[in-house]
Amino acid sequence: MSTELRTFALNSTLNEIKLACPEISHSLIFDENWKILARDEDTNKLNAVQTACLLSALVEKAEAIGGIDSITFQTDKGHVNVFSTNSLRTVIVASKKSDDKLATTLHCVLIPTVLGLVEKCSQESAKNFSTETGQKTVTEEPDEVNEPAMTEQPDEETPDEETISIEDELDSEPSYPEPMATQFMIETIGGLLVSSDTVQIDNAAILQWNETYEGKEINEVEIETLSGQTVRCKFKPIKDARRSGKGVIRIPKKVQLVLQSSEGELVTVKPVLN
Repeated sequence: MSTELRTFALNSTLNEIKLACPEISHSLIFDENWKILARDEDTNKLNAVQTACLLSALVEKAEAIGGIDSITFQTDKGHVNVFSTNSLRTVIVASKKSDDKLATTLHCVLIPTVLGLVEKCSQESAKNFSTETGQKTVTEEPDEVNEPAMTEQPDEETPDEETISIEDELDSEPSYPEPMATQFMIETIGGLLVSSDTVQIDNAAILQWNETYEGKEINEVEIETLSGQTVRCKFKPIKDARRSGKGVIRIPKKVQLVLQSSEGELVTVKPVLN
């Protein structure tokens, strides 16, 4: 998905929501790492950056008590609502007269819908471009057929040279052992800063993977329950030093539902090599 297209679509959505809810003075959207994805036309970039810094620090400190799913700050003039939708963090600043339920519903429904439409349009455009390119290639084939055939015999040594070259390249590629599964115990994780499709793993295991499979990109892990249910998802290291070396994997409720598992159960985890 084009970043410019996504930003334009999200900015336009926030502005339209403000038209439907005039009591909203500012609205912003961040990703799971508090990177600014969109802001309405009345919110400048400096204020958005300051908001991200303050909320990120607040939520990080709240991890000690299990994290924050949503939070509301009340003032004499209005309030600030912060909540998560999938992997997006939404911030709404509104007056006391605002309809909080309507504003939250519009953000929760319209933003994922718009992102889905943008993704679908991007895929259709890529598909159409690929189809047109393929048709162009087909029309050029007759010109190649009409070219006179070459009568010169190929050099007999060429196949041997090509074979040797290919074998040398294959031999030069490093070989890696099959990914080994590590057993962990499930611990539930939740909160505003936590993505619903990302698990947290002991950093010692991640460092060992990076050392064993040096040169390979590892962005996902495969989790398998004792009953054979599996799922692939993104991962991050566990930041809490108290959980280091405890043999736990912190898994959001959404992933636990896919695995048909719950807190306290054992699972095996192995890296997905790219």
